Amino acid sequence: MHTNPTHTSLVAVGDSFTEGMSDLLPDGSYRGWADLLAGRMAARTPGFRYANLAVRGKLIGQIVEEQVGVAAAMEADVITLVGGLNDTLRPKCDMGWVRGLLEQAVETLAPSCKQLVLMRSPGRQGPVLERFRPRMEELFACVDELAERHGAVVVDLYGAPSLADPRLWDVDRLHLTAEGHRRVAEAVWQTLGYDPEDAEWRTPMPAAAPPGWVTRRAADVRFARQHLLPWIGRRLTGRSSGDGLPAKRPELLPYEGPAA
Repeated sequence: MHTNPTHTSLVAVGDSFTEGMSDLLPDGSYRGWADLLAGRMAARTPGFRYANLAVRGKLIGQIVEEQVGVAAAMEADVITLVGGLNDTLRPKCDMGWVRGLLEQAVETLAPSCKQLVLMRSPGRQGPVLERFRPRMEELFACVDELAERHGAVVVDLYGAPSLADPRLWDVDRLHLTAEGHRRVAEAVWQTLGYDPEDAEWRTPMPAAAPPGWVTRRAADVRFARQHLLPWIGRRLTGRSSGDGLPAKRPELLPYEGPAA
């Protein structure tokens, strides 16, 4: 890997993590790590182009069907692919099927770009992670194997202590805060060979006194009412939070956006 390489284009493929939830901007749109990364790359390369095909709620089959072929046709210098985690969080999940689709995606994308980037997604501390940890780790083992076979690089967010901190996760307990997305952008930036802008992104935030019992229970009730129950409702009815939503940036065009 070259130090401080020159990349002229980036295409991001995936679900809500890559769309940028919950890094909310004043206009109601989401920024996220991929936009931040594109901003940094654009600051170094005039005419830099960026597309973000990610849509919240997408399963790996939908990502393969709706995004992978489009991304491959763009022939970007860098493509990022993060998918499959939504599948592992479903009550019924055929991990063999998920692995097969992820392999199909990598086999299509790797030859179409100069550098394919895969990720081991971050995991928030708590009972949800513990319940689904075996599936997640099976997915990440597949990511590692595919990267080695196809010359992709892997950004290990799962192994970063800082990103396990609940303070870096939004109230929905599924998506990172703005600070969490900033750290992910830094991780990908360094993995691509650029000089660090934050060498300590893995370092956990300073310890703070844990919230009291009343505060924790109130947060649990708010989480259940605003996020958990709607999520369960969508699972029971076969709906997704991304139904009917377009890709974030469907075309590979010059990018002007946040650079920090």
